[in-house]
Amino acid sequence: MRANNRGGRAGRAVSDLWLILVLAFLYLPIVMVVAFSFNQSKNGVLWTGFTTEWYRALFENRAIAEALVSSLTVALVSCALSAVLGTLGAVGLARARFKGKGALQNVAVLPIMLPEVAVGLAFMTFFSLLGVPFGRLTLILAHTTFCIPYVLLNVQARLQGLDPALEEAARDLGASPQRAFFTVTLPLILPAVLSGVLLAFAMSLDDMVISFFVTGPETTTLPVYIFGKLKTNVPPSINALCSLMLGATLAVVALSRLVRRGAEKGR
Repeated sequence: MRANNRGGRAGRAVSDLWLILVLAFLYLPIVMVVAFSFNQSKNGVLWTGFTTEWYRALFENRAIAEALVSSLTVALVSCALSAVLGTLGAVGLARARFKGKGALQNVAVLPIMLPEVAVGLAFMTFFSLLGVPFGRLTLILAHTTFCIPYVLLNVQARLQGLDPALEEAARDLGASPQRAFFTVTLPLILPAVLSGVLLAFAMSLDDMVISFFVTGPETTTLPVYIFGKLKTNVPPSINALCSLMLGATLAVVALSRLVRRGAEKGR
């Protein structure tokens, strides 16, 4: 019995150590970026002292402010479009009965399964053939395409656990199909819609690869701006910018998880 207990303790110790090493490998580089955003040194290699100078310089940089506004605009518009299209698509697929429905569902989520390089190249070729000028419009269209699956998958999962008798009862009481949807179904699936939108917003705000292929000379998103700086000279304010983006992304993901948890409790 004692030998078994010792063996179990040793196994748990090895498992805990392995988990710590994996977490350190994953998150230590991120911690270093955040730490060096407060470093006085301009080369960002040696620690010379604590400062918040780079955050002040960041907020005084007009180019970064314009890139941030572009990123937020693209993310908000694309997420609004994906909320409508993704919800309608999920409801339509849930109610439809036809051959090839499973294949259509797989095609609907294909944009988030394909490599981003392939998706970005496909969009660049497509917009070039149509003669659409690269800029904010192409960014919104491309981001909407890969944001839709996040909403669609979340709403589909919610609809699977939804009792169809609720909407049927509203129809029996004289409600039209549209009114039954807006008064019964939509409030029940709204947490799933919001959860998908928040995830899509985080992905849109963080996207660089697809944006790099479809952006124009007059429109630069924040990740594309950072990538351009990394190819030449990396100012210390980039560490501060990455830290703020990390914090914003974590906040969005945490809010998404809270919304999803609330939706699961409401089932």
